[in-house]
Parts: sequence; structure tokens; C-alpha cells
Amino acid sequence: MTALPGLKDGKLKNLTLLRQGPLAQALAAFNGGGEETRLVGGAVRDLALGERSVDFDLTTTATTDEVIRRAREAGFKVALTGIEHGTVTVVVEGRPIETTTLREDVETDGRWAKVAFGRDFAADARRRDFTINALSVSIDGTVHDTVGGLEDLAAGRVRFIGNAEARIREDYLRILRFFRFSGRFAANGLDPEGLYAVIRARDGLMRLSRERVRGELIKLLVAPHASEVVQVVGECGFLEPILGGVSYASRLSRLIAIEGERRAAGDAVLRLAALGVAIPEDADRLRERLRLANAEADRMRAAATALLGLHGTTAPPSFYGLRTLLFSAGREAARDALMLSQAESGALASDVAFDAADRFLADLPEPRLPISGADLVARGVSAGRPVGRALRAFQGLWIRAGFPKEPETLARLLDEAVARSWATQRTPEGP
Repeated sequence: MTALPGLKDGKLKNLTLLRQGPLAQALAAFNGGGEETRLVGGAVRDLALGERSVDFDLTTTATTDEVIRRAREAGFKVALTGIEHGTVTVVVEGRPIETTTLREDVETDGRWAKVAFGRDFAADARRRDFTINALSVSIDGTVHDTVGGLEDLAAGRVRFIGNAEARIREDYLRILRFFRFSGRFAANGLDPEGLYAVIRARDGLMRLSRERVRGELIKLLVAPHASEVVQVVGECGFLEPILGGVSYASRLSRLIAIEGERRAAGDAVLRLAALGVAIPEDADRLRERLRLANAEADRMRAAATALLGLHGTTAPPSFYGLRTLLFSAGREAARDALMLSQAESGALASDVAFDAADRFLADLPEPRLPISGADLVARGVSAGRPVGRALRAFQGLWIRAGFPKEPETLARLLDEAVARSWATQRTPEGP
């Protein structure tokens, strides 16, 4: 087995978290006196990889009443939000740490599990989703693995514990979690048995809340292997039910390549736009379909609106076109649309023209309309609709003239806009 960077001789290399700080205090409080408490889940997985972890979950042989008693005795704050599931959240130096009594599933319905409490760490591990998430660490740093999670983690493999189809039926969100964790850890492709199982269980997605689907999709989109995994998700027929419409997995792959070429951090919202948005109405659909935050959906809609004039192009706009795009869309939407256009065009991720255009949009001051309605009123235009017509006329003339700043040119454009407004006002309306 390939050595994991965070482990040595079956223990965590870095024991600082277990010896000082909030986690160490919680472990000290809940161990001893006939009880054992371990760090479990994603934190152990990440620490084994030598990565930093900030979210801590504990599993304990102690009952919830005993956990509460010990927590209060140690001076921790206690929140009882998950007590019906055996979970107590203790707050140590401002850090929330979920502490759950050992349990086994006795009944599941594809979304929630009914559990019985016990004292068997191995049984608790078997009820989890994937082998890499079933690791635990004792207070002395010893890593416990009863399901082969360390071997899978070292091999870059995401594998269900036991019968994959049975694991999925316990909670259909595991379909999306399989893809999400594969996007993060499966450097060598998706586990065939797991993939077959999620395909067979595909209809179970319809039982999930939109919020849960959104959460997993967003995390998948920024995973290291998102491009490859999303391609598989699409080929297996999952994207259309998730997005409620057409998807563009190849455009997403090209966008990710562009981000990599520019050393840009993965942008979940822009990646979602690349995957599922071609026109503004697509953003409206995803807003509802995935329960997106208004800021997320508004950003995608603005990008799609700016993209309308760029569909079908194979090169970035001219200097004039970029300034027009920047003026009409604003900086964020203009840059988003340009990146989507490059991904759509099939241009290389390293295309120098698109790269220069993006840097231009990033650095160029946004053009500001140099007049206001007051300037038009001063020239005799009536307030209300006439000012609006004249302002629109001036804006069109100003853009076509190349965004001039010279007072003489602006005065000439103002006169022409006023004249056009009056001409429009005098034109008789039809019957």
C-alpha cells in the first residue's frame, strides 16, 4: 500500500490537535471512566492525507446524558439540536464539535435512518457510506480502520462499505456523494461497482430535497477531478434530471482548463453557468431547480445576458467590443461571459487573444455615461419620458462614437440626441 503522508506506524504524524486546543480538551473530557471517544469521519481522512482539517466530529461509547454531564463539568457550552439522533454539539473555545453516541442503523427509508445506540466502533464504521469516511482516531493518535479505508485512500479510490446498493437505499444522497467524493479523491477513475449501483438507483434522486442536491453539486464542481467526473455524470444520464434541462459538460471541461491555465481558483458559480446556462432563462430555471441564492442566480443571469452577443464567435471582441461589453454588462458579467465564450468557442485554454482580452477587462476602468437627465433638461427636453428617450439616444450615439470624453464631441452628441428625441416625439402614432 502506498504510504499516506499524514501517517507513520499506524498513527497520525501530527499529534498537535490531540494534545492542545479545543479538540484535545473535548477528547480529554469524554475519555476515561469506562468510556472511549474517538475522532471520526472526514477529519481523520484529511489528516491521514497530511491535509489541514477544521471540522471535528467525535463518536463515543458514552450516552448523551453522560456527554452532557461531562461537557458541563468541563465548562463547555452544550447545544441539544441533534439529541434525538444521539448527537450533542459541544462548543469549546468557540469551536463546535459534534459528539455522537455509537450507533447502528435499524431502519432506513432512503433519506433518514432510525438508529440504535451501542458501544461497538466497528459496527458504527459499517453504517457509514464510504470506506475512506469510516476511519477513526483514538486519543493517543492511533488510526483505526476496519473496512479498508486507508488502502482505498492511498489508491485514490472511493468505495461503498459492503453492498453498494444497500448503502444507497439507506440515503439516496449517497448517489451524489459518490460523485462528489470521487471528484475529490478518485484520481484513477470511479469505482465500477459503485458506479453501477448509483446508475441502478438513479430514480432515488427524485426523493431528495433541492437544497441537498445543490449542496453536493456545488462541492463536486470545484473538486480536483470535477471535469472527468461530471463527464461521467452526464454520460450516465444524471445531469438533465439534476439541472432540469440541457447540460454542457464539454464546455465545463474547457472552462476548467482555462482556469487552470490562468492559475485561477475554481469558481463554483461560473462552473455551474458553464454546465447549465446558455441563455438568461436557464439561470432562472436553475434558481428554482437548485434553490440557488439570489446572488448566485443573478450573477449567472447577467453572464448569460452578456453572452448572447458572443455565441458562435471564435475570437474575443475587438477593443471597441470589449469596452461596449464592459459598459453594458459590468466587469464581473463581462469577464464571466468572455470566459464562457472562450470555453464555448473551442479555443485553446492558452489562447493569447482571449487571455489578453480578459486582462483588458480586468484592468480597464468601466466606462461611465458622461451626462445625466439634468443635462438634457437644461437643453430644453421635458422631464419624464422625453428625457428617457433622449438619454437612450445619447447612449447609443456615445457608444458608437467610441466612448468619447472631449467636451466638444459630447456637446455635439447631446444636440443630436435631443434632435432625435424631438423627432421621435413629433412622429404621429399609428391607429
